[in-house]
Formats: sequence, C-alpha cells, structure tokens
Amino acid sequence: MAIARAIVTDPTILVADEPTGDLDAKSAEEILILLTQLKTQFDKTIVMVTHDPRNLLRSKRRNILTILSIAVSLFIFSVLVSLPSFANKMLADTTSSVRIISRTKMGLGYPLPVAYKPKIAAIPHVVQVAALVIYGGIYHEASDQFPSVATEAKEIDMWSDWGITGMDDFKKIKTACLVADGTMRRFNLHVGQQIQLRGTLYPFNVTLNIVGTIPRAPAPNLLIFRLDYFEEAAGNPGIATEFWVKVDDSRVVPEVCAALDNQFANSSAETRSLSEAAAIGSILGRYRIFMKLAEFLGLVAVVAIGLVAANTAAMSIRERRSEIAVMRSIGFPSTVIMSLLVSESLIVALSGGAIGCGVAFALFKVFALNADALGPFISLRVPPIVLAETLGVAVLIGLFSAYIPARAAAKRSIVETLRQVD
Repeated sequence: MAIARAIVTDPTILVADEPTGDLDAKSAEEILILLTQLKTQFDKTIVMVTHDPRNLLRSKRRNILTILSIAVSLFIFSVLVSLPSFANKMLADTTSSVRIISRTKMGLGYPLPVAYKPKIAAIPHVVQVAALVIYGGIYHEASDQFPSVATEAKEIDMWSDWGITGMDDFKKIKTACLVADGTMRRFNLHVGQQIQLRGTLYPFNVTLNIVGTIPRAPAPNLLIFRLDYFEEAAGNPGIATEFWVKVDDSRVVPEVCAALDNQFANSSAETRSLSEAAAIGSILGRYRIFMKLAEFLGLVAVVAIGLVAANTAAMSIRERRSEIAVMRSIGFPSTVIMSLLVSESLIVALSGGAIGCGVAFALFKVFALNADALGPFISLRVPPIVLAETLGVAVLIGLFSAYIPARAAAKRSIVETLRQVD
C-alpha cells in the first residue's frame, strides 16, 4: 500500500526506506522486481536504504560480463607471465649447483670414451664423476617414449638432491631402475613392478625392475637404470653420452669446465663442458623468444581489458547520474559517493582477478597429470609472485577504470547534477 501511494502521483524520484524489511522472501522478490521495472520501464530514480544483500544484484548481467572479461584477461596474463617466471626460477635453483655436464663438441650423437673418467677425476676440485648413456626406449606404443638413461650405480648419490628413493636397492640389483613421478603417474606404475623398454637408439630391449622414484627430477618423465646392465646388453662398447662431474665448490665450476675441456683439446673426441645451470639455460634458450612474446601478449591483454573495463565503468556511472544527483541533494558527501563507486569497481575487478588466477592454477594442475603435456615445462606452476602480480593488476584495473568518471560525477555541483534528473 505504501508503495502504491508513493507512485500514484508519478514522481520522478522515489525514496524507499527498507521496502523489503518486514516481508517474506517471495513478497520481497516481487517488490524488488516492481522497483526494477519502475526504473527500467518508467525511468524513475530510486534511492533505497536496505540491509538485504539481494538488492545489490539488480544489475547482475553487466557485472557478470565485466567480471568474466577481467577474469579472461587476467587468466591469460597469469599463464603467460608464469612462463618466464618459471624459467627464471629453474635457472636460480641451479645457479649454486656443483655439477658439470661434459659432452662431445660434435653433439649427442657422438659418444665419449669411458676411458675419459679417470682423467676427469684427476682434475683439481673434482670429487665425483659419473658416466651416463642416453638409451631412449619405448614402453608400449611409439607414443610412449620418455627419456631413459643408464649411469653407474655407485655414483647415483651424486643426484641425492633429487629426492631419490631406493638408492640402496639400485646399487644391489643389476636390473634396477628409478622412475620419476610423472612417468609413474602416467603409466600407473609402482615400486616393485617389472617393465620392459624397447630400444630406439640401440637395437636391444631392457627388462627393468622399479626399485625407487625420483620426486624432484629435472624432467618428471625421467627413468634411470644401471650402466653395467647397459654395457652387458650392448656388448661392452665402453662409451658414454656425457659425463656428470661434481666439484667441491660452485665457485670453481667455470675453472673446472675450462680445465676439463683443455684436457681433451685436439683429441678425437673433444669435449664441451657446461655448468648444470648453463646446460638447462641452453635448453630454455630455445623457448626464450616465445617467453618474451608471452610477456608482451599478457600486457596487451591486460591493457585491452583495462580500457574495456574503464569504458564499462564510465557507462555505468553515466547511467546513474540521476541517482548520484539525488544522493548529493540529500546530503551524501562527494567523497563518500566517489568511494562507493570506486569500491564497486574494485570488487568487480578483484572478483575477475580471483577467478582468472584460480582457473590458471587449476589448468596447470590438470596438465601436471600428463607427464608429456608441456615437455620441459611440465613442472610449470603459477608462482605466488605471479598470483600477487595478477591480483595487483586487478586492483589497478578497478581503481583506474572507475576513478576518473567517479571523481567527475562526485565533484559535479548539486545544481548541475539535479538538472540531469529527467
């Protein structure tokens, strides 16, 4: 009845104090629909005081679309920015490594003689040397390939920082192998299981028994088995694809690399030695241009959606000029009005940012279940710093998209704003 009395005279402005306060849910919904129709169909200005949170969702279509557009842009931003962040983290993790990788200058297709090992071990600061052969191998189908290598059982503790389990059994059992977590999950393998690999680089198969796992392997689809078993199956060729060398201090790595390469200079199999960080960097370097492009595209996406959000905020504020005019006339300070408008924009932008971050985080979790989905980037995650940057960008979008139109609307004189009420 009160609402009927209020609208019977066809007023331009309708002030409602708790219009749904004493009503049941169904009646309250009907009143809210009526007030919405008065605004949209009859162009009435409605000033409403309420504690019912449902009243905040009267213009939900625009809010939902704005949130989704921001979510999509910040999802793209977080994914693309994670690529170079991940690469930088990988390099930082290996910067202090005391391991060196030595290969032939001619490439992986040309092996080194195992006889190099005692000469390498005699170089100052060298504390451990392990010969390693890349075997390749197929598990079931041709698509079921993953990096499998053979190395010396007695030197397996060189990689103890990879979290290897079952090292004692690996040293005791000739057919033992260690499998990274990605391959274990991909093929549903378990410790104690026997598997067979068909040779790709070498014309023979190997039958292996899984005795442990490699939780922190540099490639989460890696498999390691014993070099003496490889030698026996291959007819004792006495070769190594590369040597892994451990030194006593990371600061002497460049010095040892130079001494190692000088040792075999002008020989039939010259070496090229790199620190572990440099070796990983050479692999990641192939993707460097794509990482730079990813950063650029991420920024372009954010700027584009920022402009769209700014335009949306300006349109929203312009359509509410009459409400702002009434609020100014009944005593709301301009700072309060501006704060309300900017806060609304911040909530929308942060909601979109949270959704975008959540989807990116979940996407990488899904990819982690497939060991070969991302190749060298299988361990890719959205780093905490990128999550913080993405939410920070969301805050900036919310602030800058609403601040200028909100300030202009809030600072306009009361007389001028009242003239805009039809």
